[in-house]
Order: sequence, then structure tokens, then C-alpha cells
Amino acid sequence: MDHKLDEYRVEAIISGYDRNPHEILGMHIAQDAVIRAYIPNAESILVINEKDGTCASMDKRDPRGFFSVVFNGVTSPFPYKYSITDSTGHRYEAYDPYSFWPTISEYDLYLFNQGNHHRIYEKLGAHIREINGIPGVSFCVWAPHAKRVSVVGEFNQWDGRRHQMRIMGSSGVWELFIPGLVKRDLYKYEIRTPSDEIYLKADPYAFYAEKPPQTASRVYDLDNYTWQDHDWMAQRGRENTASKPVNIYEVHLGSWQQEPDPSPESETGFRPLSYRQLAQRLIPYAKEMGYTHLELLPVMEHPFDGSWGYQVTGYYAVTARYGSPEDFKYFIDTCHQNGLGVILDWVPAHFPKDGHGLARFDGTAIYEHADKRRGEHWQWGTHIFNYGRHEVRNFLISNAVYWFDQFHVDGLRVDAVAFMLYLDYCREEGEWIPNRYGGRENLEAIEFIKQLNTVVYQYFPNVMMIAEESTSWPLVTRPVHDGGLGFSHKWNMGWMNDFLKYMSMDSVYRKHNQNLLTFSFMYAWSENFILVLSHDEVVHGKCSLLNKMPGDYWQKFAGLRAALGYFIGHPGKKLMFMGGEYGQFIEWKYKESLDWHLLDYPMHEKMHKYVKALNQLYCTEPSLHEVDFHYDGFEWIDCNDTEHSVFSFIRKGKDWRDMLIIVCNFTPAAHENYRIGAPLDTTYEEIFNSDREEFGGSNVINVQAVKADKIPYHQKPFSIVLRIPPLATLVLRPAIHK
Repeated sequence: MDHKLDEYRVEAIISGYDRNPHEILGMHIAQDAVIRAYIPNAESILVINEKDGTCASMDKRDPRGFFSVVFNGVTSPFPYKYSITDSTGHRYEAYDPYSFWPTISEYDLYLFNQGNHHRIYEKLGAHIREINGIPGVSFCVWAPHAKRVSVVGEFNQWDGRRHQMRIMGSSGVWELFIPGLVKRDLYKYEIRTPSDEIYLKADPYAFYAEKPPQTASRVYDLDNYTWQDHDWMAQRGRENTASKPVNIYEVHLGSWQQEPDPSPESETGFRPLSYRQLAQRLIPYAKEMGYTHLELLPVMEHPFDGSWGYQVTGYYAVTARYGSPEDFKYFIDTCHQNGLGVILDWVPAHFPKDGHGLARFDGTAIYEHADKRRGEHWQWGTHIFNYGRHEVRNFLISNAVYWFDQFHVDGLRVDAVAFMLYLDYCREEGEWIPNRYGGRENLEAIEFIKQLNTVVYQYFPNVMMIAEESTSWPLVTRPVHDGGLGFSHKWNMGWMNDFLKYMSMDSVYRKHNQNLLTFSFMYAWSENFILVLSHDEVVHGKCSLLNKMPGDYWQKFAGLRAALGYFIGHPGKKLMFMGGEYGQFIEWKYKESLDWHLLDYPMHEKMHKYVKALNQLYCTEPSLHEVDFHYDGFEWIDCNDTEHSVFSFIRKGKDWRDMLIIVCNFTPAAHENYRIGAPLDTTYEEIFNSDREEFGGSNVINVQAVKADKIPYHQKPFSIVLRIPPLATLVLRPAIHK
């Protein structure tokens, strides 16, 4: 008889209040061996000694399912399993989850609690393992204030009494190994909160999940894909992107293209392509169009399609909407084999309040701030991460490492950095709390960002860490050791706002707003900028790029061609959202495919052809990409012709002979005999003109190479006379022999 049984502990286990059930359940050795089990709905249990094959019947100590058996004279542990007969008479065998040692070490827990376990995803979450020859899954989850945490799923009829976890000391981490579980099994954590509420939570570290709107996590294994991108990864290890062309095609995977969906549940009659279908369609398209990188709106699991992926619940789980983790690895692998980099949008600024997610995870604010003035984004209805908490920083930094490590991505574009840096960003008086010095800077977020970039570049030296940051915060793209935030690139939001404001004006007003196009050169080299024409600019009534252009049908296309020519010529790496490359007329709709049928119309087809040619020009001309982040790569010829809204400038590569002259005319008036300054006494050949007939233009071109006159002009020693087409960008190359 098991006389040493503490009845209070038994009641705590049955009632779901025990924080360390392993101290009672499983095998314990004192003078004799005793095995205890709590299996609700079990009528009888036999213990099978796997060493000698003998069996022993357990005593049912409590009708609610508590059993025990004593092995007199046995003083050393032996391997065993249960033969269980349930209340329906069904009999099955199972190994005891409480017979295994912890699967996470004290050192792992120490690093996690210090915020320095850079690959904590290898320990927390669900991991398929084999222990003592027995296959199963180890579970670890951080829930420091929970009264009890259980693993629930189809394997135990979602019964939180069955697989109660143990807390690992003062770490706040709960652990349990469950034998017999396999890949794709569904599970959640059942959490008893400090106020005795019961929460069902998805695993924050799950590698995969059910397809929304379902919310359970899936047991998954990421070690079953063989990468074929060795050449790409080796080259990336040797080179960074500073002097290389970076021409990013920004894509929302669910709406780039769709296919018919005959199912009655479909709202539109169409469904998104899968990762593997996208690999066969999107990658060849982007490659042919001359893009160097794909940037994907968030692919991490999210419950609400209308968030476009920016309200993440599964930071480690690629969304099941388009396939499995292996499918997504195949997509990235295929990108790399075709010379395309992959950048993921990543959202460490906020997370949604969905009940199965991170919000009040153990009944308290552990991932977020408890005070709404620190812990909520009013305009998005989401929570803000508590960057001052070590375990939260560890969760996010390890997540960044995870995408580089497990999925070979080439960059992360960090969303909403301005919201992270400033406590009062987009907040009114009384809606925020100053920092400890009385300032508006979020000191914890700043330290988090610095640690994030330091850790990422420690492991992955030449990847891109891109800040979407819309303020004048200094040194965003300077190294941490030089006092910067440590990003490699920053979105140039100031340029974008000024540029689109200018291009949206009727041409008669542009002469009064010339500064909108020239002001960006006051700060163009203060950061490593990416010029962006992103998804945010073609939604919510802002109009598509084409529809922003003033004038009649022809002028809209001409204006967009001229604008994109200027965009390519301006210093900085490039990004364009899908649909802009052929002149999508309507705003982007996340539920629907892009309007690919527009390519059947001549002007859209010619715009498509133009952007392809423009991309090729950008990628092949060193002067357009080699010196983006220093003023040595740019020189004005004339930015003062406000009357005609004509701009002219020089782009230069590392070799002085790599030089192009770019001339932009932002009015519908053509000009004959237009003189501009020229740097060299040579001939200048027009190598590109957005007004060419094949692009939909009026074909006002400079057919012959133009000889420089020995007439100083625009503070240049020579000058040339050109034909300037209406609403157009033209590019000239001086005859310099290398």
C-alpha cells in the first residue's frame, strides 16, 4: 500500500492546482518503488515491466482516476508502460509521461531568463524527440504566473486534467514529454490563470498551425528539407548589397494571382496560389521583369486576412494558408536558385488581442505592458511588446534568428519602427507615459533594437535588416558600436511622401513645388535608404500609382513612366508594390487577384514592357546602384528650372567612366533645343527614353548622339542641346572608353 501519499498533493493534481506533478506521478524510489498515475476515465491500469515482462495491477486510490502501485523490495528504477482500460472497455497501451527527465537544461533556462538564448526555439515549443528509445514530443512554454499548465489535443480529448506540466524552478517555464505523439498532431496549452480562469492558448513557439480560422498549433519537424541553394548562400556570405542592385518587388502572396475555387465556402470564387504554385509562377515572372528581391508581406500565422499579415499570432509558424513549412522552404530555395533574394516583413512592434494568442497569455500581461498607456496601440487595437522584459526580447530576437537560420531568408523589413522608438508616437497628451528621464524615447525598445541587430549580424553578416522608420531619428543605419541602431537599410518615407505629393499635382502647379523633388537631397546620404512605392500607398483611398497621375488617359501613363524613371535615377535602393509595374488602375484589394487582364490592353502592356526595360537598365548600369549611400554617386546639373519643371542630374559609379545623365520633364510640353550643362567634351548617346513609341510615348527622341558644345552652362565646362519629350525621363551616356 502507498502509505506515503500526500493527500493534499493528490487533491491538487486532481483539481488542477499542482505546479510540479512529477513529484507525485510516475515512479519514485524510497525504501520501495512506487508508481502513481492520474488518468481520468480509466477503469483499470496494469503496469508492464519492460525489463522482465511482468505485470502489476494498480490500485484505484480515487474514483476520479488516481492510481498507484508499490513494488516491495525494488530499489532501482525499471522501464515500464501502462495497459489502460477505459470506462468504455477500450484497452490501449501508453508510456508514462511522468517517467522522463526534463528536456530543457538549467543553462537553457538561465540564458532564456537573461534574454540571451538566441536559438530558444530549439528548446521552447513542441519538439519531436526520442528518449530512451521511446518516440514522442517534448513541450515547453513560458507562463510564469499560471497556476497550472496542461498540454491538450485530440490525443487526450482536449482534457486539461490528463497531461499537466511541471514548472521548472523559478524560470516560469513549464515542461512535459508526451510519448507517442507524432508530427501534425494538434495541440494547445490549457492554462489556469491566477484568477482561476481557464485559457486555451496556441503555442507561441509552434512551427506550424491549423489553417485559419482554426487556431490550434501543430506538432512539426523542420529537419526534413534538403536545401539546394548552396551557391547563393556562399555568395551571400562573401558579399553585401551596398554596391549591388537591389530592386525589390513587394508582394502579398494571397492576392498576387489566384485560381478558380469551386468550393461553396469561397467568397469570391477564387483562391490564392500555394507556395509551390507561386514558385512556378511568381519567381519566373520576377526574374524576367528584372527584380533582384521579393519582399513578402508577413507570412507568419495570423487569424485575420484583413490585417494583411501584420497582426501576428504565430511568430514561428509560416501561415498554413498557402502550404506547409517545407513548401515555403521550397519557394525560398527556388528563389535563390534563380538569383532572387527573399525579404520578409516582420512585426515586433505589436500583436493582436485574439484569445488564442499572446495577449494576457497566462492571465497576466507577460508579453505586453499591463498599463494601456504603454501596452496598447490605440489606432490598431493591438498590444505593444514589453521590450524591457528579458524573456520577451528573447522571444523576438530568437524569432529573427529563426527565419534566417531555418528558412534562409535574406532580410527582414522591420515594421513600424517609429512606433517602437517613441512613447508618444501618434498619441495625444495623457495617452503615454514618459521614460524614467522624463523623455519620449522608448529606452527599452531602443536597447532591444540594438541587441536585435547585433545578434542577427553576429550570425548572418550580409543579410538585410530594414527599418520602416518615418521620423528623423538619427543613425538608424549606422552600426551599434558607432552609436547607431544597427539596421542595414531604412525606408525613405520622406522621399516617398514628397514624391507622390508632387506627382499627384496637376503639372501647372508643379513649378511652385519644385522643392518637393529637391528636398530629399538634403538628407539622401544620411542613411542607407531604400526608395519605396509600397502597398501602403495604393490602399485606403490613396489611389493606385497610375491613378495618382493627373491628366487624361495618355498623360497618366506618360506621367507614371516619367515618375518611375526619376525613381530609378534617384540614389537609393528600390522597392515597388505588385501591380505598379503594369499600371494597375484600381487600388489593391487583399481578397482579390491583381488585374492581370489589363495586360490585354495596349497601354498597360507597354507600361509593363517599359518597367521591364527600366529594371534592366538599373541592374546593368553601375552608376545607378554602385554609389547609392554617398554623395560621390550624384551630382546636380540643374534643379532650378521651375518654369518648365525640368530636372537634370548625373549618376556616377565607382569607376569615374561609369556615368549617366538623367533628364526628367514633369510637364506635358515638349522642348526643342533645350540646353543643359555637361561634364565632358565628348558625345552623349541617348540610351533610354520613356517617351519611346514602344513604351506608349510620342517618340520625341534624340536619334543621333549629341556633341558637347564648348559653352559653359549650369556650372559645367560644356553643354549639350537636347530634344526633351513631354512627361518623360531620358538617359544619356557620355562616350568614354574604358
